[in-house]
Amino acid sequence: MAIYTIDESQRKAARVVGAMYLFGFVAVFNEVYVRGRLIIDNNAAETARNIIAHERLFRLGIAIDLIEMASMVVLLTGLYVILKAVNQNLALLAAFWRLMEAVICVVMTLSSFDVLRVLSGADYLRVFEADRLQALASIYIGAHGAGYNVAEIFLGLGSTVFGYLWFKSGYIPRALAAWGVFSSLLVATCTFASIIFPHFQDLSFPGCYMPIAIFELIMGFWLLFKGLTAAVVAKPDKAK
Repeated sequence: MAIYTIDESQRKAARVVGAMYLFGFVAVFNEVYVRGRLIIDNNAAETARNIIAHERLFRLGIAIDLIEMASMVVLLTGLYVILKAVNQNLALLAAFWRLMEAVICVVMTLSSFDVLRVLSGADYLRVFEADRLQALASIYIGAHGAGYNVAEIFLGLGSTVFGYLWFKSGYIPRALAAWGVFSSLLVATCTFASIIFPHFQDLSFPGCYMPIAIFELIMGFWLLFKGLTAAVVAKPDKAK
């Protein structure tokens, strides 16, 4: 039997993790306001005109993406600091999965720069007709969405393992930790299914993502204002 103690570094990390969970909702602004305002489904010409007319807003969306990805690394580091005492190997695995999510998302933003380059009106692009450039921009916009879907798989996997460690630790209410495991598995499963069945996401959105959004919102406020609860007695994992 082992007691999972809570030291000062874990308490500080918990506050950071709580702040990062809440900060992560800034991505909603980018997806709903920025990209939702500029990108018109199945209309390459209108999308291109919107991006050209509101280039600064589109660039703001890219900047928000990059800041969000930096916050992912802070988040996974804090989670590792808190939960490595429960099972270091699993905490490291979860951290690497979340790191893969961040890396994929960074690469994903490169497609947004390609959109701007294609629509820049540079002299070397004048050999192409406007409709071809608009179509090419739409391909890069689609690549952004595909990258996001792949990243969501690793988000779900990493968050599932972290949720399991939260459950074992007793640092937060076990019902909340169990909800985290369920919601994370749901994200990973639905996103993976959408790769095989492209129209599945149309049917599952936003249902597949609402549970994890609720979990992260509650976790953010809980860790910021409540912090970690007293350690509990638990049987340690053999792998450390």
